[in-house]
Amino acid sequence: MTESNGSAAPELNEQMPDWEKRFRAPRVSLPDWAEDAPQRSLFVSNATGTYELYAWDRATGGQRQVTDRPNGTTDGVLTPDGAWVWWFDDKDGDEFGVWRRQPFDGGPDEPAVAGLEASYPAGLALGRDGRTAIVGRSTDEEGTTIHLARAGEDPVEIYRHRESAGVGDLSHDGSLIAIEHTEHGDAMHSALRVLRADGTAVAELDDTEGGKEELGLEVLGFAPVDGDTRLLIGHQRRGRWEPLVWDVVTGEETDLALDLPGDVSAEWYPDGTGLLIAHGFEARSELFRYDLASRTLDKIPTPPGSVSGATPRPDGSVEYLWSSAAEPSAVRSTTGEVVLDPPGLKSPGSVPVEDVWVDGPGGRIHALVHKPADATGPLPTVFDIHGGPTWHDSDAFAAGPAAWVDHGYAVVRVNYRGSTGYGRAWTDALKHRVGLIELEDIAAVREWAVSSGLADPDRLVLTGGSWGGYLTLLGLGVQPDAWTLGIAAVPVADYVTAYHDEMEALKAMDRTLLGGTPEEVPERFEASSPLTYVDQVKVPVYISAGVNDPRCPIRQIENYVERLQARDAVHEVYRYDAGHGSLVVDERIKQVRLELDFAERYLGGGGVAG
Repeated sequence: MTESNGSAAPELNEQMPDWEKRFRAPRVSLPDWAEDAPQRSLFVSNATGTYELYAWDRATGGQRQVTDRPNGTTDGVLTPDGAWVWWFDDKDGDEFGVWRRQPFDGGPDEPAVAGLEASYPAGLALGRDGRTAIVGRSTDEEGTTIHLARAGEDPVEIYRHRESAGVGDLSHDGSLIAIEHTEHGDAMHSALRVLRADGTAVAELDDTEGGKEELGLEVLGFAPVDGDTRLLIGHQRRGRWEPLVWDVVTGEETDLALDLPGDVSAEWYPDGTGLLIAHGFEARSELFRYDLASRTLDKIPTPPGSVSGATPRPDGSVEYLWSSAAEPSAVRSTTGEVVLDPPGLKSPGSVPVEDVWVDGPGGRIHALVHKPADATGPLPTVFDIHGGPTWHDSDAFAAGPAAWVDHGYAVVRVNYRGSTGYGRAWTDALKHRVGLIELEDIAAVREWAVSSGLADPDRLVLTGGSWGGYLTLLGLGVQPDAWTLGIAAVPVADYVTAYHDEMEALKAMDRTLLGGTPEEVPERFEASSPLTYVDQVKVPVYISAGVNDPRCPIRQIENYVERLQARDAVHEVYRYDAGHGSLVVDERIKQVRLELDFAERYLGGGGVAG
């Protein structure tokens, strides 16, 4: 990297343990690029020890750090002409703030949209004219509002609703605005609306209307051609995510009907003649090119593992961010080149992941298992539960599980009901019995891990962050004899208080998951809240929390901790000055070290933390 404004990250050395090297090694995101100036790109890197935005001029090779904030910055986008970098400015990770912009070549920051007060972001689309922006906002008081902002003019509100919504895309000529909304009250399944600049509706698409099944839609992008009214969208009409092309003026729908077994997403090639297809199935992913004229699908060679982002370039090549459980991430190109290769020592690899399928109460459960090389069981085992819940673990590189493996633990990651990538029915299954459904699947995989000889039943760690942290605390109370200790990061701990304190969009999601508010369905919130079962917890508990977290707010965690304290339960709490996780490498390393130390002190036979 060049022209860095931040302090350099500590240099890697041979004495540093591998697990710490993985966190410190320079990493980069998939570069975004300006539509009308493709030589200009924007990416995220931890080169200074904090994740920040970097501008990259491909023509000269120059790279420049754009943002420099104590708690880091990852939300940014280039204007289509490449002249400006927009970035979201919140306070210490609280996700509540305003958009600012900075010239691509450097200069002072300035408010990107004068006249809009601070809010949670709800999408952003920038026009090719260099002066138009569609800005989505969310606040507890107003719900969602969407504004048309033009340089030199006051922003104009073009949409408002109490339920959650967001900006999808702006058409290539700037005349049409696609939004996703949940006015029907189902925050898990959006409907689509296309507006003109004055806010009048052009077209509607809602797969939840008229007694249909609960099916979601998503905006994938307008065709990149002036005057083209085709909108690429995602739908769930066959029980999984698939793309189709919708002409928002004529109403014509072109269903691609791809013969691929998993979830499918898509993105336009820059000339509008084809689509880049991203296919995810059973924790792996692959890429294809779909030609719209011939309706043919051609596979794009990528190594086995996971592609966590991909983008087609004007020359027809595709850049993608790839990794596997054994190999760290790299930004590659179909030209055969490594697109971005940060300087400095490289991250050590880890062990390959093994697939396990376990029969559960709702169907076959897919789990991913990491084991120390040449290790034989039974092993101390960590059940590392993913967040979301609408997410999934995959065959991708992750420094956290690799750290546990380095210390002699097996790691099991469970794609429980609620996870994405296994069909709509699997993802939607947790509604109403929230948390309890997921724990049934985790229990089934736990039974397999013990009976197979992999896991030592006396040395079992339940851990996770966000929703995974919530399931950890809930599991320790609902399944008190199943676990030896629990480690929960930024968890939901007291569901009722969490609902009242969290950001508005998450309130909407909780109403969908549980069927109403805590006042309307108190029995469901009680059944799904870790606080209900806190007095049944028998094992040591470690909790870490960001004091500015708008997703899993601190007050509800303090309520849970007070109940542990009241009965002298063994527990430790670590509070840090950030939001829903930290973008500071040193802070991430500190948290992992504290978790490893906690396990070593209370597990009685785990590895020795480095």
